[in-house]
Amino acid sequence: MNNPFDYTPDDECSNAFRELTARLETLKRSRNSDDVNLCRELEAGKMLGVLIAADKCGVHHTLYAFSGQLGGAGFSYPGFVAPVFDYLQPDGYFKTREKDISRQNVEIDLYEEKFLSKARIDYDCAVEQMNSEIAEYKKKCRVSKMERDARRESGMADTEELAAMTRQSQFEKAELHRLKKRLHADLEPFEANLRDARNKLDFLKERRRADSEALQKWLFSNFRLLNALGDYKSLNEIFSETSTGIPPSGAGECCAPKLLQAAYIRGWKPVSIAEYWYGRSKGGEVRIHGEHYPACRGKCLPVLGWMLRGLDIDPPLNNDCKSAVACDPEIIYENEWFCVVDKPGGMLSVPGKGDEISVQQWLIDRYGSDRIVKVAHRLDQDTSGLLIATFGQLPYKLMQSLFAKREVKKCYVAVLEGDYKSLDIPCKGSIDLPLSPDWLDRPRQRVDFEGGKDALTDYRFISVSENRSRIAFYPRTGRTHQLRVHAASEMGIGMPIVGDRLYGINTGNGQERLHLHAQKLEFTFPIDGRHYCFESPTPF
Repeated sequence: MNNPFDYTPDDECSNAFRELTARLETLKRSRNSDDVNLCRELEAGKMLGVLIAADKCGVHHTLYAFSGQLGGAGFSYPGFVAPVFDYLQPDGYFKTREKDISRQNVEIDLYEEKFLSKARIDYDCAVEQMNSEIAEYKKKCRVSKMERDARRESGMADTEELAAMTRQSQFEKAELHRLKKRLHADLEPFEANLRDARNKLDFLKERRRADSEALQKWLFSNFRLLNALGDYKSLNEIFSETSTGIPPSGAGECCAPKLLQAAYIRGWKPVSIAEYWYGRSKGGEVRIHGEHYPACRGKCLPVLGWMLRGLDIDPPLNNDCKSAVACDPEIIYENEWFCVVDKPGGMLSVPGKGDEISVQQWLIDRYGSDRIVKVAHRLDQDTSGLLIATFGQLPYKLMQSLFAKREVKKCYVAVLEGDYKSLDIPCKGSIDLPLSPDWLDRPRQRVDFEGGKDALTDYRFISVSENRSRIAFYPRTGRTHQLRVHAASEMGIGMPIVGDRLYGINTGNGQERLHLHAQKLEFTFPIDGRHYCFESPTPF
């Protein structure tokens, strides 16, 4: 069976998905409101999965699944497999406990709005009244002191009067102390009431947290997943072996786990699998209708690592998706502080988790371990072009500072899918779309206007040929996958880069390289004050 994280769909999966989309097109015209609502929800954006499985006689069968839920429910629709664990039955344990937690939410909100708010207001009013009385008495004392000071300065007060003024000053200080003590005693009931209200709210929140955690543990314990060997494991057991130790929300509800579970229950052997995006992109993600995508790594890698045991997977599941490196890097310039490398597509800039050679390691091997060689910035593995490496700590810090201050001018050349003229896209412009990682599907990035980091790109189209557009990018920031997302996102240019495996269009063979090349770098280096400009010919 193919690796769900590294594959090109075979003909059976592709044909099966076309049949599914044709059926959905028919349902759109149905008079059945359930069918129409199903299609509308799918068109809002959903991952659909296809699994080809063989029965004991070798006959192939097709199974379909959608990720997550539809209509707020986890049950299956005709033509789609059932969920691994249908915990959303209206009168089931999960929904019953969920309603109880929802009631707790309402209780907490009401308590906070009514009782805690009143206790806080009463306390604040009491404090304000106390401070007002103290301030008023202090004002009275200041006036009295001014009168005494004036009498003393006049020289007309005798010894007895001076002694009386001293006694009056001492009395006023003692009276202020007694006033504060009395007012603080009067404040104590309000403080106690507010303290009790806060403690009650903390108790209600802790009870809700404990009930929610218990419900999640119950859910993940009952989410029991089969593998090809016929063994079961719960989500809790599967994720206990991961770095997080607990399953993320939605684990086990993606297409692939549903499809594999359905095949195993029927006694069928999985042959091939593929997942396709259907409908519009949503949540800042870059997805293209009808294109296939790998399974998400955050939720599915541990789950599928268990469920695929007993099957022969090609390539093996523990292999990350890798690009072929066409040739070695080329050093196009070097001096005593830095060198400029022309990196081939498919090569890492710095060492990764595996044993793939990186530009940094290649340079260390070339110059020897005695020389401190560091790559000052990075290019995506699939991107080719100019990369700067430094020799020594000071040049490294200076070069990084140049990039951080945006004092390095960069130009990338790319080829995009489509004709920008026919799509009525301006021939030049700027894109401002903040980006953040998709934590459950690394290394993908997403547009994120709330928590994303600024990402700014200027662009200029160069030419059009055979429904593909050549473009120059001038990034002002250096976010991960910035140019790829800005190109592919409908909020950006809306034209993915040719050969983009994460955000692009399936070419059918999966062999076309990413058409993105770092063509030009320009900067002034602080140590020698010299202005440098380097260019590399575009290899596509």
